[in-house]
Amino acid sequence: MSAQISTRAAASSDASRITAIYNQGIAARSATFETRPRRIEDLLPRIADDRYPLRVAIETDGAVVGWAGLSSYRSRDCYAGIAEFSIYVDASARGRGVGRVLLDDLVDAARSAGFWKVVSRVFPFNAASRALCRACGFREVGVYEKHGRLDGQWLDVVIVERLIPENLAGAAGDTSP
Repeated sequence: MSAQISTRAAASSDASRITAIYNQGIAARSATFETRPRRIEDLLPRIADDRYPLRVAIETDGAVVGWAGLSSYRSRDCYAGIAEFSIYVDASARGRGVGRVLLDDLVDAARSAGFWKVVSRVFPFNAASRALCRACGFREVGVYEKHGRLDGQWLDVVIVERLIPENLAGAAGDTSP
């Protein structure tokens, strides 16, 4: 880990900072189709969800400068071992390796939670996020064309995934020895 950045599980006391960082991402229009700013109350249930870890990046002074979280991929049982991820870094902390520390930590949390795959979708023009995903072992597996509209414009998304091999053996439906 970076000497200046550590990570830990998010706590309800982090909800204000997580919300503020998320709202930066929403306002920037570079990482999500969401357009409605979030409220602390919107994030509290996500922080409290034990199945899907939410992690925060902390500077040495204790300031939360980023967050990354897992969420449900699909509701069908056969997808129970796949999680979708989101990651947001405070604008003041970008370019300092916070995303790398945070995403590596989130993959470790996914591993510990028993997930065998982590996936997300990234706007093609979000070069920083695509580079981060590659640096953390994700591969680009395709493009969803015109996946959603943002401010009236259709946008594609690049699909990224990372397998967690040690969780594949014995996974739902796996009959290999």
